[in-house]
Amino acid sequence: MADSLISPTQTKSYWSSLPPSITSMLGGYPHISRADLRGSLTFLNKLRKSSSYYSTTKRLPRVLDCGAGIGRVTAGFLGKVAETVDVVEPDAGFAGEVGKLRVRGRDSGKGESGKGEGEGLVLDPGCTLGEVYTSPLQSWTPSHSYDLVWVQWCLGHLTNSEVTGFLSRAKGCVRQGGWIVVKENMSTDGEGKDVYDEVDSSVTRTDGCFRRLFGEAGLRVVKTEVQRGLPEELYPVRCYALQEAKR
Repeated sequence: MADSLISPTQTKSYWSSLPPSITSMLGGYPHISRADLRGSLTFLNKLRKSSSYYSTTKRLPRVLDCGAGIGRVTAGFLGKVAETVDVVEPDAGFAGEVGKLRVRGRDSGKGESGKGEGEGLVLDPGCTLGEVYTSPLQSWTPSHSYDLVWVQWCLGHLTNSEVTGFLSRAKGCVRQGGWIVVKENMSTDGEGKDVYDEVDSSVTRTDGCFRRLFGEAGLRVVKTEVQRGLPEELYPVRCYALQEAKR
């Protein structure tokens, strides 16, 4: 299986070789950031409108950004909808960049503009940066409860069993009515197979593979959509909103 080729050592080497920039985080496509963030906000708003637990006018008390990189999603999206954002990021250098959002948040009331590099990211003044966990998702364990766990463009570095284990742990920290949202690239392989990328040692999975892993983790898909507005030459990107499966 494609995930058997994943090498944590190669993954670590790849990401540690890159500068802490939006260009690096988005694989050389920094211009897609605005469409991505807007799509994420729209998807979350739809979830909140259909929720009996969460208002669309109040900030979510506490959310988690998984595989946060330098904080692009935290600054550009989650910080605008939450009171507190915790982050999990394996790379110490990138995690250090996220920590700088605390200082920038005190110095400016401006949000992420969707342009430039790490120094352009600013946390919304209505949000607090909480815990910054420098940890791989494979070994991370939650120490808080969350209204939203956002997982974007990082599960490709985990094997299938690691994805199931991570999601099972994350499921246990989501408050009633809350969500785990997975936003990942979709395989377009003609034979319906997962695709291994030897450059960063990652796997792009099929929709069917993701749904199987969600089920194994005891989760059900409550809403899913394909991200719009991205270049055609890129993999399609799909959002899945997950909640604990009913017994």
